[in-house]
Amino acid sequence: MKPERAFIAERIAAQHCPELLRSGPTPSDLVPLLARLGERMARVLANSLAALSGGEAPVVRCQAPRDCSADELAGEIGQLAANSLLGALHHNCTFLASLDAAAVLRLVDRAFGGRGDAPSLLPGAFPLSAELMIARLETIVASASAQALGLGIDGVIALRRDGSLAQLAPFAAAERLAVLTLAVEDGARAPWNVTLAFPFASLADLLGSETPAPRSERNCQPNPSNEPFGEVPLTVSAVLVDMRIGFATLSALQPGQVLPVAVARSVPLKVGDKTIAHGTIGAMDDRVAVQITQAF
Repeated sequence: MKPERAFIAERIAAQHCPELLRSGPTPSDLVPLLARLGERMARVLANSLAALSGGEAPVVRCQAPRDCSADELAGEIGQLAANSLLGALHHNCTFLASLDAAAVLRLVDRAFGGRGDAPSLLPGAFPLSAELMIARLETIVASASAQALGLGIDGVIALRRDGSLAQLAPFAAAERLAVLTLAVEDGARAPWNVTLAFPFASLADLLGSETPAPRSERNCQPNPSNEPFGEVPLTVSAVLVDMRIGFATLSALQPGQVLPVAVARSVPLKVGDKTIAHGTIGAMDDRVAVQITQAF
């Protein structure tokens, strides 16, 4: 049937801009968020590992996030490693946490009163003592991940683990992963690594699909190096010795008496009651100096 008149639209049809039609953030949008996650993870993990380091928190440094396939990551992780598949509760995301096999064996040796040495030739499988240490490390990494992600202490759980990444098979070989490497510096020995690998496909849901919108100059956060903040004087104290002595000993102190003390390897720097950095004691220009090793 032919209409008697032509129909005319009341208004122009909506045309959406490409930004509104995007399916989600791109990997380049997620990398800055992942870098901030790595910084938070390094701080939380350092405190969590203190119990395994004689009560003293090691220095944990986060390397820049990188993009690789699951197959490429499998070639980087040794044939024996503490591999755990972790799951974030209330998020459709699983991710991998992998620790060096030599690091696990060093921690086991220290736990049994040794100097923290690993055998020059790694075994084909972890002994039972190492499996117990791996379970403890798995709990520490899961809890630290949950806190860094803002999911609460129990927001990340361990799903399964295996000493062989091929047997664990957490991802498809071609799946693209965002990888964070946390280097743990424990004394004078070589650092050991904690590797976290997140599938890009589910990373947006885990980190939050909303990427930060650019802010105008008026709404940006104040820069502490600019006026009027830059010239505000703050008293920074370096806690070289924090010791506990009995009240009887304290009341009997006499001039000339010698109290043996041990200066910690990692000296906290505080402003008031807040620790802002850690450093090591040294000398510069014939004066005692502190070299910053970790800033919060």
